[in-house]
Amino acid sequence: MKLVCSQSDLSTNLSLVSRAVPSRPTHPVLANVLLQADAQTNQVSLTAFDLSLGIRTSFNAEVWQSGAIALPAKLLVDITSRLPEGEITLDDESALTGATSGGEGLIVTLTPKSGHYQVRAMGPEEFPELPVIENTEVIHLTTTALIEGLRGSLFATSADETKQVLTGVHLTVKQDTLEFAATDGHRLAVVETSNERPLGGTRQLEVTVPARALRELQRMLAHSASSDEPVALYFDQGQVVFAWQNQRLTSRTLEGQYPAYRQLIPRQFERQVTIERRQFVSTLERIAVLADQKNNIVKLSIDSEAQEITLSCEAQDVGSGRESMPAQISGENIEIAFNIKYLMEGLKELPSSEIQMHLNQSLTPVIFTPLGGLKMTYLAMPVQLRS
Repeated sequence: MKLVCSQSDLSTNLSLVSRAVPSRPTHPVLANVLLQADAQTNQVSLTAFDLSLGIRTSFNAEVWQSGAIALPAKLLVDITSRLPEGEITLDDESALTGATSGGEGLIVTLTPKSGHYQVRAMGPEEFPELPVIENTEVIHLTTTALIEGLRGSLFATSADETKQVLTGVHLTVKQDTLEFAATDGHRLAVVETSNERPLGGTRQLEVTVPARALRELQRMLAHSASSDEPVALYFDQGQVVFAWQNQRLTSRTLEGQYPAYRQLIPRQFERQVTIERRQFVSTLERIAVLADQKNNIVKLSIDSEAQEITLSCEAQDVGSGRESMPAQISGENIEIAFNIKYLMEGLKELPSSEIQMHLNQSLTPVIFTPLGGLKMTYLAMPVQLRS
């Protein structure tokens, strides 16, 4: 195998796929990236797979001789990222270097400057195949809809592995909309985006995909050259594949019944508050300095007569803080408290300059929605105020 490619292409694609390389591989070959070069198409593909998440990406290169080889991921990333810009020659020279059995010598040469690096490699035959989903209907999703949905839901997933189904985002593909839902038991984010590539027929797909895989998908889509390119979604029992341009991400799906989250969202409200989002967030960030010292609790006092809300925090033995800001309020006065982390994380993702807060009592679910733009619902559970 022999090829010439640019340092930036190799380094960029390596850092992308290497995120699917396990930190503690169960088998030595999984610590590698599979490199495949095709002289007919002048394409080089890189694959990493931890048996749950798989990433494949490809790029153009001058391939003189086709071949495949498994290369140590971390070492290769560290070397190529430090090489100066320019051409790199990858040459599988096992016969010439007299490498001992159990590994082949690989020479990575930087051209035109002098220097070469030898890295021990493994044969490609041991590398596991990425799952292929056949005989299934392909669903085309718009990149914009995917990016918007992931941004507005991923932050609300659970990090608790014992509640496994909550560590993912529940994706529902309807006729012409995509719905993303995520909850960790304390808050819930639901985003509905329009998908201009409607499904054929009346089929509706529901699948829960691990947050880790979707964070990589989000990162890869952000690097994609064109946002007009549709993403093909293939889904089979236990497996999901996203494919676009020269890239492919495969992931196992999460088993188990996802909570009926729509039933958690109240349909009627006694109070409504409209507030400027950036001012609200920056006030919360200042109050959070004190809240972090104690119990992360912030109190909101909603004053209908004064048309303002006051945020306050009492951190015993440390100090206290309070700040007021104007708001449009309908309904009676109320005091309500939240974990400030849940409040800030959700409000940062609401994509509008003004937001609405809908609430009933001091311990019932509170809904935050953006005014205009994306259809997003963020539900946060209040906490009990101890007098």
